[in-house]
Amino acid sequence: MVTVQEAKELIYKERLEIGTKRVKLSNALGRILAEDWFADLDFPSYDTVRMDGIAINFNSFKKGNRIFKIEKVNGAGMPQATLKNEENCIEIMTGAVRPNGADTNIRYEDLKIENGTATVLIDDVKKNQNIHFKGTNRKKGDLIVPKGRLITAAEIGVAATIGKSFILVKTFPKIAVVSSGDELVKVSKKPKPHQKRRSNSHACVAQLAAMGISADSFHFEDNEASIKKQLTQILETYQIIILSGGVSMGKFDLIPKALESLGVEKSFYKVKQRPGKPFWFGKHPTEGVKVFAFPGNPVSTFVGMEAYLLPWLSDNLGKPKAKLPYVSLASDVTFKPDLLHYLQVAIEYTQDGKTLAHPRRGKGSGDHANLADVDGFIILPRGKEVFEKGEVFEFIRFRG
Repeated sequence: MVTVQEAKELIYKERLEIGTKRVKLSNALGRILAEDWFADLDFPSYDTVRMDGIAINFNSFKKGNRIFKIEKVNGAGMPQATLKNEENCIEIMTGAVRPNGADTNIRYEDLKIENGTATVLIDDVKKNQNIHFKGTNRKKGDLIVPKGRLITAAEIGVAATIGKSFILVKTFPKIAVVSSGDELVKVSKKPKPHQKRRSNSHACVAQLAAMGISADSFHFEDNEASIKKQLTQILETYQIIILSGGVSMGKFDLIPKALESLGVEKSFYKVKQRPGKPFWFGKHPTEGVKVFAFPGNPVSTFVGMEAYLLPWLSDNLGKPKAKLPYVSLASDVTFKPDLLHYLQVAIEYTQDGKTLAHPRRGKGSGDHANLADVDGFIILPRGKEVFEKGEVFEFIRFRG
């Protein structure tokens, strides 16, 4: 049996071969960027007027002029205008190019416009006010978005701004999610008294989908020959295999034996944690396939995905490592086994800026429904039995 830290070290030693491909901008959401993005122009690429109003030459205002004849009207998308007489002004709209000969923008709210003239109603006018100068945001050649970034709607907007109609992204690994057990039936079937519907595989596929990754699902019956046959085919096709169930100590827990018979080398079996203690991890030395075999209890599999597989997968895809946030226990917790405990909690944000974790133990690692009432897992370390209200611990969030 290994500690959680030892398990993570063994897992993170294993690397995936991740390729790249170009996708359309419209298909890039949720992918991992595989290239650095640089500004192809100064941004903004011209001096921009910030407010609807007038553009003037500040020297005229400084000399005492408050009434300006309007030479013309200019809007966004129109060619740059030129102020012919500095005693006059150009009526101008937000986003338009700053006119030649004008250096200051006064908004409509501070003006009275009638009979082709604009009267300035305020004395507090500063040179260059309300002008967004060329290159203020970024200079041509500046790094805007580094590779390894998860592409969100914000990055889509940036890509469009710099003319990226095709995006170089990381390819996602091929992943198989496998449930096992004769007691499990399809979601569409009504289970008999000795059966239950398959849920773990659907949850795993959804957890991966939240990262933008699709996975294929399989189900193994409790038959050693059948398991070996199906595993052989999966090992030849996929880079990652996620198994849920069949790894504990029962007579029908056939997965570890089948894996090892097919040449998958065990890195560890069992971790000093709850839930999810009977966790098996290994790799196929020639095929390079990584195998995560989690215990079949729903919460155990869910924890295994959140605590191990998803962070490791993000790391392989090149995403910057994010430190786990810390939260405060909202009440005392007693946990006697000498195991690291992933405790289910609901989060509360207080008006004084605290983040409180309210324990929601549920009815054990088989209580899948309890996950619908919590936001994540607070990590209670080994080495103590009483965790007091107000103590601060790391938190794995899966909701929000």
